Amino acid sequence: MPHITPPRDETELLARARRLAGRTLGELAAELGAAVPADLRRHKGWVGQLVEQALGATASSLAAPDFEAIGVELKTLPVDGRGLPRESTYVCTVPLEAAGEDWEHSWLRRKLARVLWLPVQAEKGLALAERRIGSALLWSPSPEEEVLLRRDWEELTERILLGELEHISARHGEVLQIRPKAADSRALRHAIGLDGERVLTNPRGFYLRAAFTAAILRRHFVLPG
Repeated sequence: MPHITPPRDETELLARARRLAGRTLGELAAELGAAVPADLRRHKGWVGQLVEQALGATASSLAAPDFEAIGVELKTLPVDGRGLPRESTYVCTVPLEAAGEDWEHSWLRRKLARVLWLPVQAEKGLALAERRIGSALLWSPSPEEEVLLRRDWEELTERILLGELEHISARHGEVLQIRPKAADSRALRHAIGLDGERVLTNPRGFYLRAAFTAAILRRHFVLPG
């Protein structure tokens, strides 16, 4: 696969992302020498990895923004025929024993400080290779959006620290939710139990609700209400 140098700044990154608009995943994969899987059931991160390579991302699985030098995170958004997100968006793992962490220094806030959103067609019945990439958007949370994110993060984090992790479901949180995050249900992490003891549980992830990302897209593109 060809090596693509990292973008020097946001302007170069956005220019690269805009050149992808309208291209199919099959075209991009052929250019990069990547094989297109039949579907995403066993290749859930394939679209994001393909776009990361095309844009010159550097962080891979490191605990850092995808474009480390310029502090930008990449998020591909599977969208339906109306251009609206089809599902919630994974942000980062939940630190299950992070007692004392505050919002300002949280990994979630750092991951969302600057995001390159890239919509990708994901209608049912549309072959993976034929799905087209949409228009890129470089985003940072507005003061109002940060208030919503912080409120959910603080409420969810407090429940974790009180040992209530097993009682948190995807229904909790207005714009943010916590869901299991593990390819293997046998993967276990330590967390805090109801009596303050350490217990083993499956890893969790922070996800942005589809309604939240849809609102971001609506503010910048002409989409259905």
